[in-house]
Amino acid sequence: MKKFHKAPKRQQFAQFARGFTLIELVVGMMVIGIAIVMLTSMLLPQADRAAKTLHRVRSAELAHSVMNEIWGKRYDQQTNPNGGVPACDAPAGNTCSAVSALGNDGETRDTFNDVDDYDGLDQTANMLDSSQTYAQAYPNYQLNVSVTYLNSATKAQKLITVDVTTPANEVITYQAVRSNY
Repeated sequence: MKKFHKAPKRQQFAQFARGFTLIELVVGMMVIGIAIVMLTSMLLPQADRAAKTLHRVRSAELAHSVMNEIWGKRYDQQTNPNGGVPACDAPAGNTCSAVSALGNDGETRDTFNDVDDYDGLDQTANMLDSSQTYAQAYPNYQLNVSVTYLNSATKAQKLITVDVTTPANEVITYQAVRSNY
């Protein structure tokens, strides 16, 4: 039987004390370089998407605020302020505003009382019951509201369009239809 003999401690230490070769170092640096490139190519676009998402959320917040305010107003200047029948252009009701008469009827911003008063509202207008404008509350956002009849012959519905432009110049359009009831 063969006997294995132990190498002296000096030889054992010398076997484990050797360093990396130049090839191992170069391959290691390439692997680390590729990993860094992959991480940055995945993380940097995420930051850009996060900013766009924030802009879209703020845009929806602004449009929702304006739309809720509009939705709470009566359909037309000629509609009964307390609601109910008859609606304008109904057999026993008043005549609805003419297509050319859509828009502010001379009220101040705080006294808008019907849907089409908001036609032409933009970011320079004061917010409801405030001295602050939309531009001050939402810096770098633009707002444009338009109100039109969905069908100018029947005048039974108004299309409310709220366009919000984000700081990234993305125009987001929100629309609602208000019926004459």
